[in-house]
Amino acid sequence: MRFLPCADSGLLVELDDLAAVQALHAALSAAPPEGVVDLVPAARTLLLQLGPRADPRAVEDAVRRTRPNSEVRTAGEQLRVPVVYDGADLAEVARLLGRTEREVIEWHTGVVWTVAFGGFAPGFGYLTGGGLQVPRRAESRTKVPAGSVGLAGEFSGIYPRESPGGWQLVGRTDLEIWRVDRDPPALLRPGVQVRFEEVA
Repeated sequence: MRFLPCADSGLLVELDDLAAVQALHAALSAAPPEGVVDLVPAARTLLLQLGPRADPRAVEDAVRRTRPNSEVRTAGEQLRVPVVYDGADLAEVARLLGRTEREVIEWHTGVVWTVAFGGFAPGFGYLTGGGLQVPRRAESRTKVPAGSVGLAGEFSGIYPRESPGGWQLVGRTDLEIWRVDRDPPALLRPGVQVRFEEVA
């Protein structure tokens, strides 16, 4: 665990891997140290945003004393995402996994996914929990439609708006996962649990 100051109001904690980030994030969410006003997880780091009166050394000491616990879960909102599984890469994903397209859909809908962190674009959540690895496309697309549901590495995700991307596309949803006039704007926030549901 390594601590780095971040601008004038943050403390960045570097960890070994995503599992360590999730365990520490869950523990600190349940009992945040005094002066911590926000937690921002990433693949191997956890950013602690500090209030104006926070003592960074005291916060660091509190974090060092925190026992990360992989069994800790946030109160966790659950989100159901309707998906039409007609993605351009569904057949390729099935081939890569050695499964039929139907088996890929059943796997994807049978898992409770958890948003580990956000990134890439506003509202884009990296969902974990699938237990399988799907390689990115060899060549990225210049335009991926908003609502596209994809797989890359250990993650699943939903493109919040049209953008370039190299994830394997398995389906699409009409659910608006990012909207600036909503509070909060993002549906996919760290700790939110997601169930994908197949629709016609």
